[in-house]
Amino acid sequence: MANVLRHLPELEGMELGYIQGLMKNMDDDQASLFAQVYRARRKDSQMILILTLLGFFGFAGLHRFILGQIGLGILYILTVGLCFIGTIVDLVNYKSLAYEYNIKMAHETLAMLSTTYPGMGEEKS
Repeated sequence: MANVLRHLPELEGMELGYIQGLMKNMDDDQASLFAQVYRARRKDSQMILILTLLGFFGFAGLHRFILGQIGLGILYILTVGLCFIGTIVDLVNYKSLAYEYNIKMAHETLAMLSTTYPGMGEEKS
């Protein structure tokens, strides 16, 4: 069983608990590899907050592009963050936006590594 905080000390809250569940059956080498790939792909909630705040200064939607939501990013640019209402809502929900994206990246990372290293993340007997 891998120690999540040793591999990913920057995690907190719900993300920490979720990643801990994914890594519970990994040995130390698998956990280290997963942490390295996941760290490169995840987005920090503070970066999402800063990009959302830029929406009030004429750069609405940048956070949506970073989160892979290209359609919403274009919509935010064309409508000035849906007349600032969408930007305000995203400002309130920036942590959940980052959390949802990071969970998606964790599953993609686990799936990618499972095809490369069969048995990764599965129960050990």
